Amino acid sequence: MEFSDQSRVWIYQSNRAFTASEAATIEKDLNAFAAQWEAHGAQLKAKGELRYNRFVILIVDEVQTMASGCSIDRSAGFIRDLEQEYGVNMFDRFNMAYKKNNEVYSCTREEFESLVQANEIDGDTIVFNNLVLTKGELDANWEIPLKDSWHARVFA
Repeated sequence: MEFSDQSRVWIYQSNRAFTASEAATIEKDLNAFAAQWEAHGAQLKAKGELRYNRFVILIVDEVQTMASGCSIDRSAGFIRDLEQEYGVNMFDRFNMAYKKNNEVYSCTREEFESLVQANEIDGDTIVFNNLVLTKGELDANWEIPLKDSWHARVFA
């Protein structure tokens, strides 16, 4: 299924990586959720992805049907169910993620700031911009060097 660059995106980051077994179950659950996700009784053209065993990404192509407040609430409920089932936090926007040696790590905002100050994380370190709103932004600006991200303004 193809999605336009204007498709809406929601990214939820876990405070820990899921195990391979958890990830397999989550991917099945994501596919099932996306297949039945509706807005006011109309099927949404949607898909869910799990990336790096840590990021749940929901994508909706709103060309045929717009996501409604109720449908967005249902997706948040789905994410809350994942939190409960796996004992993770996926709504903490101060949980920072970065990539080092092709490995993804997450930490608190305070830990991230300390790592920047200690130069463990520098301008070339890949960070994750979970604030992207569209598939086009996801593809172009989700994984970017710290120096090109909003992180640089906050932690410089």
